[in-house]
Amino acid sequence: MLEKFFKLKENNTNVKTEVMAGITTFMTMAYILAVNPDILSATGMDPQAILLATALASFLGTLLMALLANYPFALAPGMGLNAYFAYTVVIGYGYSWQIALLAVFIEGLIFIVLSVTNVREAIFNAIPMTLKSAVSAGIGLFIAFIGLQNAKIVVNNDSTLVSYQTFKENFNSVGIGALLALIGVLVTAFLLIKKVKGGILFGILITWVLGIICQLTGLYVPSEELGMASVLPEKIVSMDFSPLGNTFGQVFKADFSTVKIIDMVVIVFAFLFVDIFDTLGTLIGVSSKANMLDKDGKLPRIKGALLADAVATAAGAILGTSTTTTYVESASGVTEGGRTGLTAVTTGLLFLLAIVFSPLFLSIPSFATAPALIIVGFYMIGSVAKINWDNMLESIPAFLCILSMPLMYSISEGIAVGVISWTILHLCTGKVKGKVSILMYVLTVLFVLKYIFL
Repeated sequence: MLEKFFKLKENNTNVKTEVMAGITTFMTMAYILAVNPDILSATGMDPQAILLATALASFLGTLLMALLANYPFALAPGMGLNAYFAYTVVIGYGYSWQIALLAVFIEGLIFIVLSVTNVREAIFNAIPMTLKSAVSAGIGLFIAFIGLQNAKIVVNNDSTLVSYQTFKENFNSVGIGALLALIGVLVTAFLLIKKVKGGILFGILITWVLGIICQLTGLYVPSEELGMASVLPEKIVSMDFSPLGNTFGQVFKADFSTVKIIDMVVIVFAFLFVDIFDTLGTLIGVSSKANMLDKDGKLPRIKGALLADAVATAAGAILGTSTTTTYVESASGVTEGGRTGLTAVTTGLLFLLAIVFSPLFLSIPSFATAPALIIVGFYMIGSVAKINWDNMLESIPAFLCILSMPLMYSISEGIAVGVISWTILHLCTGKVKGKVSILMYVLTVLFVLKYIFL
């Protein structure tokens, strides 16, 4: 039955590989169950309700990805978009979180229309193959950078913006966490070099176990002030689902009298803009890494993937969370061999289980998942080999795209820089025939207008 539905043999995979890949993807995404409530609760929302909504939206979106597109991509409320929701829309503009959820819901409905009418698919297909390879490589650097930050190996610095962790200071909390993350990278690398199946997953688990040993022996001391939580679960399960009622359906109780139409248009457009290009960037990057693109650089069944993303966004707003989007961490499962929707089903079911086992999953520290992100970054940077670096007309925009993602801390900004530079350079050199489509011109204008007015 699984073989027939997911076409495992056709995709050169098997049930064991897909399940292992799904578990790996979940393990690298599980941090959202802790981070999303922390960010959105700044608006006054109930943290426990947010956690339940986050898990349910992730389950629904990831299951839809499996059923509608048969791809190993997972979805969850997006980082960056949740910060925009909390700190710009609610705290900055002064709107209620119900209004913010309404904006996300409207965005989801617009996305459904754009997905059904092939607009999002057309945008995907309009991006040149060279830029698609650059997006994959850029995401690799970006996700590795996130891993370094999550482990606090890379930290803020006033003079150079970023710097390395000084292990001497706060060694028994931040220092030991960063050190364990570095050990985790080496352990994961060793397992992969030895071709151990599930090496990334085992790397996460081994690093977590080392953290538990360090805490039990007093070498690691949790510090709430420094953002270093206990790695020991206080309890295994929680069966209290009633808090979800604090956010479920609140999108339909928003007070419209407080809304300025212009503000709402800007808010919805901002959600729409970031989500569409983060999703497209992730689909390009991860599918390119998995060699899922056809000879023309197109992704088969992309309509189903985009529709899953759109429906999950609207449903997530009803449940009580910010924009649900396709996660770049899906690359960790793809790296483990995940090629079909069975990987996504596995990830989705684990998000559903997380509702019951949330105390256990939330105890996995960020320094344990960081090695997986760093190693996945290594895998994805390999896409630079597909770029013709001798052709500067194509390689310079590709380089700018790659460079922008980690430095601007945004997949969508990297795509914007890549698209704008590609179009302008081809126009200036007069070599636009067959290289710049009508849609690329449209995207370039929209990106430029975004930088002027947003």
